[in-house]
Order: sequence, then C-alpha cells, then structure tokens
Amino acid sequence: MEKEERIPTKQPVNSMKNTYRIIWSELALSNLKEIVSYFESQWTEKELQKFAQLLDKRLSSIERNPHLFPLINYSENMRRSVLSKQTTIFYQVVNTDIRIICLFDNRQNPQHLKNQLL
Repeated sequence: MEKEERIPTKQPVNSMKNTYRIIWSELALSNLKEIVSYFESQWTEKELQKFAQLLDKRLSSIERNPHLFPLINYSENMRRSVLSKQTTIFYQVVNTDIRIICLFDNRQNPQHLKNQLL
C-alpha cells in the first residue's frame, strides 16, 4: 500500500491579512486638500473621480507591498511613488506603519519639496 503524501498549498493572495496600516501626516492631508481644491477648479468631475481612484489604487498597492517603490533617502527610509505627472507620494515604512509624509505637486519648485521634507 502506497503512503499518501500531503503537500501544503499556498493560500490565495486575496485571503492574506494585511499587516500594514497607513497613517497620514498633517502635511500630507493639507497637500491633498490643496491638490483636490486646485483640481476641482481646473478639472471635470470625471477627471477628479479618476484621480481619486488612482490615488486609492496606489495606496492599496503601497499597503500590500510597501517596499515596492524606490528609496530616495536611506537614512530617513523615505520612498517615492509617482502617482501621475502632477503628483508624487512620499512615504516612510516604520515597522508596520506606512507614514504618508507628503503629496507633492510636481509643477512646484523642487526646493519647495525639500523645505516640506525637512
């Protein structure tokens, strides 16, 4: 009689529990309000909804795999994710927290970004 061998199977990815949580800084929330305010005055409702969906999808990607996007500052553990040609997300991974540091409007002077991140 042959012995039956049990082979463990992997659980589907969608059933895995997420262990990271996203925390928004005051600066990032302020940036988001400014960006949305500007977009409301310049874009259609449909374009604004598309941006919101894009942001939501990107944050979900970051939450699932926080190390997906490149480190730009090793000592600060700062990462950058270009959301669109207008907006870049800067964040840090600290233990199980993903800290959204700022949302930068790429049309601004890069020096402004350095001032925000200091």
